Amino acid sequence: MKIIGHIRTDFPDKFGVPRQSGLVESLEGTIIFQPEYRNSEAVRGLEEFSHIWILWQFSRSKKDNWSATVKPPRLGGKKRVGVFATRSPYRPNDIGLSCVRLKSIEEHEQEGMVLHVCGADLVDGTPIYDIKPYIPFTDCHPEASQGYTGRTRAHQLKVVFPQELLGKYPPEKREAIIGVLAQDPRPAYVRDPQRLYGVAFAGFDVRFQVEDECLTVREVAPLKAL
Repeated sequence: MKIIGHIRTDFPDKFGVPRQSGLVESLEGTIIFQPEYRNSEAVRGLEEFSHIWILWQFSRSKKDNWSATVKPPRLGGKKRVGVFATRSPYRPNDIGLSCVRLKSIEEHEQEGMVLHVCGADLVDGTPIYDIKPYIPFTDCHPEASQGYTGRTRAHQLKVVFPQELLGKYPPEKREAIIGVLAQDPRPAYVRDPQRLYGVAFAGFDVRFQVEDECLTVREVAPLKAL
């Protein structure tokens, strides 16, 4: 399969990325096409759609073997279900699927047509395999059963983010980082209220603790340059 482009996001690492697309609508990303696909004709008509499907590569989840079962984080990281009953990155083929809102299409002199999207659950630099329009009358099934996700989808934390720390972010990034933290980025198997966790987002390392259902931000420090 050919890589047609890459996405730019505020996540340099996997930790903290929402576990599904669309959970944090304020997260923005930009899809940059590879030079051979920077043809305006390739996206003609796409502006008529509000949402798109992105097929992408789990480039940060390398593995030597695959397992028939995995442990979904939202089930506590202890219960196993079949890999094909999950959206785990540890699969026979490293293919991800995300539905995102298409905010705008913009033409750049150097990069050609770029897509600005919202709600993306991808790490910065993730390779993109394909883009397709989301079509409501075929893709939306309100009557569909939810499986175990019906019991886990409502999980969110209360976020306490002191203003003097939140103020280190520019205004347009504040809603997004709060939304990311509310999704509870901790590993499912770790529930230590004394532990200090860290999420790298938009140039800062956000350090926080969680007790019961309340997440409190303790530090916000600039990320060290690589």
